[in-house]
Amino acid sequence: MAMTYVDGEIEGVLMKPLKAYHDSRGWLVEIFRDDELAESLQPVMMYVSQTLPGVARGPHEHVDQTDGFAFIGPSDFKLYLWDIRDTSATKGHRTVVTLGASNPAAVWVPPGVVHAYRNVGDVPGLVFNAPNRLYAGKGKKEPVDEIRHEEAEPGRFPMD
Repeated sequence: MAMTYVDGEIEGVLMKPLKAYHDSRGWLVEIFRDDELAESLQPVMMYVSQTLPGVARGPHEHVDQTDGFAFIGPSDFKLYLWDIRDTSATKGHRTVVTLGASNPAAVWVPPGVVHAYRNVGDVPGLVFNAPNRLYAGKGKKEPVDEIRHEEAEPGRFPMD
């Protein structure tokens, strides 16, 4: 059954444009600072993934985890967010934005917001993720906090 979403902002999602500081050696981008990010959102681990052109990751959501993404290039990604939280003032909203080389940004996605991204560029792209929970808990001995929707009924989480 296809879902109908309203395009708009989603409660609890933070989006921060990133600025590159250039010098003769190259550039530097600050992804987050603990004096600018609520303690509850601060990461406990960080990893980077490479996604090939045309490939999507997600959609999925977390029960307790906030994902802190940084899209800085060398490709562009289309980020999709769907608010399906019953208690949210923006339930039924969808946000779609292009981020990466052309529009560097950090995004914090709260628990219960379904999210996915697709590399829409011509080259492999890098995405940094700094979640506020450890993957599979301490020592990787706990259940993974992830609800996967890749096999959801067609149209539930449209990625145009």
